[in-house]
Amino acid sequence: MTTAETNAQLAFRDWYASTKPKALRPDPSPEERQRPFAKYYFEDIPPPDPAHYAMMDKPCDPSKAIGPERMNDLLKPGDLDVEIGWCNLPNGAGFIANRMVYPEVTAEMVDWWFAWHPLEDLRYRIWYPPQHAGIMLSPEGRKRILDPKVPLQEKNWGVVHHVTEDCNCGMENIDIHFMSPKDFGFDMSRWKEPYVSTFAGGYGWAVAVEKTDASITAPALMCHIFRPHAKGLEHRTRFWMGYRFSQGKPELTLPPGVSVPVAAVQGLARHNVCEFTRWGRFLPRIYKELGHGMLC
Repeated sequence: MTTAETNAQLAFRDWYASTKPKALRPDPSPEERQRPFAKYYFEDIPPPDPAHYAMMDKPCDPSKAIGPERMNDLLKPGDLDVEIGWCNLPNGAGFIANRMVYPEVTAEMVDWWFAWHPLEDLRYRIWYPPQHAGIMLSPEGRKRILDPKVPLQEKNWGVVHHVTEDCNCGMENIDIHFMSPKDFGFDMSRWKEPYVSTFAGGYGWAVAVEKTDASITAPALMCHIFRPHAKGLEHRTRFWMGYRFSQGKPELTLPPGVSVPVAAVQGLARHNVCEFTRWGRFLPRIYKELGHGMLC
């Protein structure tokens, strides 16, 4: 990477001021077009499988969903009652589940991607150009990710990704605080194959780019857990919207009688299907070209 590319996104104030124009999703700059992966931005992106996408049309049965206090159920063999769906839980929180199977993706590719893509805007934008607008790391976060002594799987632990994206409710600035699986709350005595291969998750907070006094914001817990599958690698997503971590435990932040808006829950569920359908299709190609542990 050039000096300009290495220093990109380091000033938070400058990044924050840039999010409004980025939210308009302008074409890559002439300098960005010279990046070896710019071609992925201009690819046609086929839609997700219609039957899969249609499973997000209506809410699932809340009695079959799980709250974050049951996250360790994801380490059990087999499937849970809801692997694809969304709803509001009885306490008002938003619940999202999604399941993808990738024939050509490996756990190493997953770990590489989550360390590689936050290092510059265009890397995030090529993931899902219709809705991904930009990303930033702090100097400390960038230093950790680029530290050769930190294992690839651990590079994001404690790092915040400041992303600008649209989850079907308008462009938002989202702070995603990545965590280790232990800090997230998983039972590490069960953290092994074939129950789990790798993980990317933490907690986030979203604020509309065009924030007003009427804008609704709420924290969310994000969990992407991967395990072996007969057809490749299985990716199981869970979001719990309206939750944060307090003293290491999931805590509901919603006032009594308040629910996360249905449009926000369903919007994120649909976004998840689209962005990870795209991801599963292009990750093996870009990893073959640029990966194998290399981040710059």
